[in-house]
Amino acid sequence: MAMNREQKRAMQKSGQVGADGAPAAAPRDRRAAAQQRVKGERTRPVEFVREVRAELRKVSWPNRQEVLRYSMIVLVALITFTALVFVLDVVFGDFFKNLFDTGTTTTTGLGALGAGLF
Repeated sequence: MAMNREQKRAMQKSGQVGADGAPAAAPRDRRAAAQQRVKGERTRPVEFVREVRAELRKVSWPNRQEVLRYSMIVLVALITFTALVFVLDVVFGDFFKNLFDTGTTTTTGLGALGAGLF
């Protein structure tokens, strides 16, 4: 199975593979445990919290540098697409205003700004 460094480190951290990349233990059949549980049986709140904490330990959390980098990417993309939608709104608004113009000469809103784009 091809894995990158991050996947190998995460698997080593969770104990699934050893330092050399070989499986640390025989893989468990998770379906067998799920089949043993009766379908109508509910999980107790304490057991639920314990399982949630166990799952959260398995998560590969990003470090501070990655969070900042991804946040900047999202912020730049948000600003870019917002500007694109704004420009398209002004251009198409003026286009359709001029297309359906009934002869009145008053301009309101961003009409003057959009007229400068043509």
